[in-house]
Amino acid sequence: MKIIVSGSLAYDRIMDFPGDFSDHILPDKIHVLNVSFTVNSMVERLGGTAGNIAYALSLLGEEPIILATIGHDYHRYFEWLAKNHIACDSIKIIEEEFTASAYITTDRADNQITAFNPGAMKYPTAFNLDRVSPQESIAIIAAGNLEDMMNYSLACRSRGIDYIFDPGQSLPMWPGQDLIQGIEGSRILISNDYELELIISNTGLDRKQLLKRTKTIVSTLGEMGSQVLTPDAEIAIPAAKPRVVVDPTGAGDAYRAGLIKGLVQGKPIEQCAIMGSVCASFAVECYGTQDYHFSLEEFKERLDKYSS
Repeated sequence: MKIIVSGSLAYDRIMDFPGDFSDHILPDKIHVLNVSFTVNSMVERLGGTAGNIAYALSLLGEEPIILATIGHDYHRYFEWLAKNHIACDSIKIIEEEFTASAYITTDRADNQITAFNPGAMKYPTAFNLDRVSPQESIAIIAAGNLEDMMNYSLACRSRGIDYIFDPGQSLPMWPGQDLIQGIEGSRILISNDYELELIISNTGLDRKQLLKRTKTIVSTLGEMGSQVLTPDAEIAIPAAKPRVVVDPTGAGDAYRAGLIKGLVQGKPIEQCAIMGSVCASFAVECYGTQDYHFSLEEFKERLDKYSS
């Protein structure tokens, strides 16, 4: 089955400032703020919703199709994708832009200052979904270019392609009625618990009303696991236990990959959510959203342990 992953590709540049921001910002001079921080180090991590989900799917033995834009600095990302046997031919290169990038500076008190440049993400990919078979495809529409998110949800609905709607970090930019249109007809609406409350607030629809527009709501709850809501049931899914918790960033995207793997295998939604939880447990064991690794045997071993 073809797995279509629509979303973003991004570089995260993470810097470490050895002092406290508060020592360098004078409260009575905020109106003429002009500060410079000399950092100890900078690391670059590959990220973005589409890249993170596709990477986890590749570990699970799948060959996802990424629908995203990337800038003229694409070479490092393409090399990484090729190394992990992920095709790049459906990724649109925007030569006049940089790839979407987050510049994150953290002080010793864990305060953060982040600058985000959407870069190539400002442009839609405009992939023609007529090229895929509805019966042999599933899509996830994750946070990325808003025009893509709307158009792909409409195209999936009109063509009968099962899709997961995952608005995530894009939620503050969605008008309520447009958000409802994105949800309408989806197989699954997925979000974390905070995002679900934003969806309810933005749309004016409660959970029961949302379930008239999507078949299932999956809400991730961090270390508390996840929750699956259907018109007939409310199922709590405990979190799979990792060996160690290093960094939870990217665990949500790994969860989505595990969930999708279960769906393409035709498993019940509860088992799909369990697979999502197990996949996420590997992600939190390593710093970075695409720096963890597991074999199919290791995944099966942890899944079997969870189910026993």
